[in-house]
Amino acid sequence: MGDNPDFDDEEIKEENICLDLGKTNPSKSVDLEEQIECTSIPNVNKDNTTTTHLYKRRWVMVFLFSSYSLCNAFQWIQYGIINNIFMKFYHVDSFAIDWMSMIYMLTYIPFIWPVSWLLDKKGLRLIALMATAINCLGTWIKVASVKQNLFWVTMLGQFAGSLSQVFILGMPSRLASVWFGSEEVSTACSIGVFGNQMGIAIGFLVPPILVPNVDDMDDLAYHISIMFYITAGMATVIFILVVFMFQEKPEIPPTLAQVQARSTPPEEYSYMASILRLLRNLPFMLLVISYGLNVGCFYAVSTLLNRMIIEHYPGEEVNAGRIGLTIVIAGMVGSLICGIWLDKTKTYKQTTLAVYLMSFVGMVVYAFTLNLDHLWVVFVTSGALGFFMTGYLPLGFEFAVELTFPEGEGTSSGLLNCSAQIFGIIFTIGQGKIIDHFGTFAGNIFLCVFLLIGTIMTAFIKSDLRRQKANHLAENQVASVSVSVSAIWCPVKGDVSDTAPG
Repeated sequence: MGDNPDFDDEEIKEENICLDLGKTNPSKSVDLEEQIECTSIPNVNKDNTTTTHLYKRRWVMVFLFSSYSLCNAFQWIQYGIINNIFMKFYHVDSFAIDWMSMIYMLTYIPFIWPVSWLLDKKGLRLIALMATAINCLGTWIKVASVKQNLFWVTMLGQFAGSLSQVFILGMPSRLASVWFGSEEVSTACSIGVFGNQMGIAIGFLVPPILVPNVDDMDDLAYHISIMFYITAGMATVIFILVVFMFQEKPEIPPTLAQVQARSTPPEEYSYMASILRLLRNLPFMLLVISYGLNVGCFYAVSTLLNRMIIEHYPGEEVNAGRIGLTIVIAGMVGSLICGIWLDKTKTYKQTTLAVYLMSFVGMVVYAFTLNLDHLWVVFVTSGALGFFMTGYLPLGFEFAVELTFPEGEGTSSGLLNCSAQIFGIIFTIGQGKIIDHFGTFAGNIFLCVFLLIGTIMTAFIKSDLRRQKANHLAENQVASVSVSVSAIWCPVKGDVSDTAPG
């Protein structure tokens, strides 16, 4: 080529795969930064280059989400953990108070479909605004319900809270995917679930302290109103923070998988087609059922915990709340450990199966030790149960995203949660009736049977990690382009030097 007088810089520019190389002096070496620029692939960014970037603001987003998830989850359990006190105040039976918890499960089932569609079509910010606005409204309705003849008003406030929950439960995996890097998504999802678990933990701990079991109805109304006002104040502050601080998505995506997701035109996405594809995905459907069995058992245990503890340890309302707190705190630790473990190892199937199996073992131990008349034993066994059963929640979310990529995270999470709510209602009513007729031991064995079934189903899930494959494929494509650039650049550099005037 050195003898070809027609060879010039214009031909170098045409043969190059990146115009930036044409702007560089060929007689100088290309540094690493220039090579990275030249290995970019098309994207939706204005400069037509694929770049990924992690913003510090991502931690603000997950903190805001965790905060309003906490506030909402607190309300789910605030009635059930002092079941006997609200029965006395509103003159209703235990089944009516159980419905204060189960309404969260029932509301979710019909409303998750339009909310998932909104999440996929309109994004995170609108969902966050609607969740916090409805949650705030529900807390103020409860403030107006502190009269003995206004049970229907407090139920209305709880319905608003349950509707808000529909906008919350599907967000952790979506928020993690949109804002966090591929090495952080499981940890971020765990932090998102962490807020919900913290709310449940506070819901177990605080109501028995704020609302003592007193006989004077005016005094009792005063204590209940304090709890409701505190909740309403917190919900209002969180709503204002979300309005001014919650951002839809980062300007530059955090992962190459998100680059691919953003490059898909909206008109090519069909929500119903996505659901049909998920329903035909056998590994995912096995996960949907097994997830529902596990989380449904957790919902039943949480809702009926007060009744189970009081049956064996009368007058221990406060300790019933502390046992619930122990379950959830242990689960929060389990969630974070599992999230970090997944980010490090990517062993989704193995970790999910191991945690599921230990949830079953924990439930068996809890069932056989509840009636030993040693409260400290119940604390220990409850902590072990919570570590695995509650720690399973983010595992299910992240495993689902892996099995269903590139389908929307909101859709897969919605199906998981819908399954959990259905089984939660079935198990809560079923275990409650069994406890009424046969005692707590039979009720807990009832749950053990279904956890064993869920463990077996989890073992049959095929581990097809599609999101990991997408990230690896994109990284390999970038690496291969980088090699191609180097291969083209080196001979070009030599040829140009041959034509340099002596």
